[in-house]
Amino acid sequence: MQQQRFELKYVIKEGVALAVRDFVNGYLEIDEYGATLPNFSYGVHSLYLDSDDLRLYQNTINGDKNRHKLRLRFYDNRAEAPIFFEIKRRMNSNITKQRGAVRRDAVDWLLAGQLPEPSHLVSRDPRQLVALQNFCERMQEICAKPKVHVAYLREAWISPRDNSVRLTLDREVKCQPEPVARLNTHVDDPVIVFGKEVILELKFTDRFPDWFKELVRVFSLTQCAAAKYVEGVSRLGVNRVNRTFVVNERETDFQEFKEFTGSGRAGDLIRKPAS
Repeated sequence: MQQQRFELKYVIKEGVALAVRDFVNGYLEIDEYGATLPNFSYGVHSLYLDSDDLRLYQNTINGDKNRHKLRLRFYDNRAEAPIFFEIKRRMNSNITKQRGAVRRDAVDWLLAGQLPEPSHLVSRDPRQLVALQNFCERMQEICAKPKVHVAYLREAWISPRDNSVRLTLDREVKCQPEPVARLNTHVDDPVIVFGKEVILELKFTDRFPDWFKELVRVFSLTQCAAAKYVEGVSRLGVNRVNRTFVVNERETDFQEFKEFTGSGRAGDLIRKPAS
């Protein structure tokens, strides 16, 4: 379990984001993953799971103070790259995350309801097995399934001493329905969730740093809600997100799936575990 932390979000223009970058450079260091990339940004991909009545989405819309999300996070398409099964919990402004890094070839088995095993995990750390068990338990409680793929570019600034303070700038947030776990970074026909605006997040584990206060004052920032999954579903429309495809060995309406997702790869319809 990640240490409890706070997250404050702001939606800002690109010009303000560049000025924030100059400001934060005196306090934090650029994350190593983005240091050599254009605009200091790396791709982040999340496959969100939810029930057919979108219970987790509705919990956020209704403003439930104690809520969580289930997602599979990944960063590239390499076969050896892990898939992170994550539970993100929120209690008011307090955030905790629990996640386990899973082998890509184990994902379909776990989503089909198989009990988690140590062999599914990349690490032998028992805490990651507990995280995976908790994820699968919550997934099965509400019969959660893949619903939406959210993708964006992240510029992350971190403390050189510890993980107590972190600042991120998320750009080009995209969202598309994802009824199966393709786990591919290619986004076929997405909606752009926040337009050209940038999502600024201030993250801290203890007190609100004084220089965060100064940053908010200097740029006249106004805190707001900016939940990528929830905003994405709202823009797509609940009916589009919940549209399902019946796929079996005898009949496959591939043309409908192709028109819906823009995908021309029949193998993307369903991925069966190897026997």
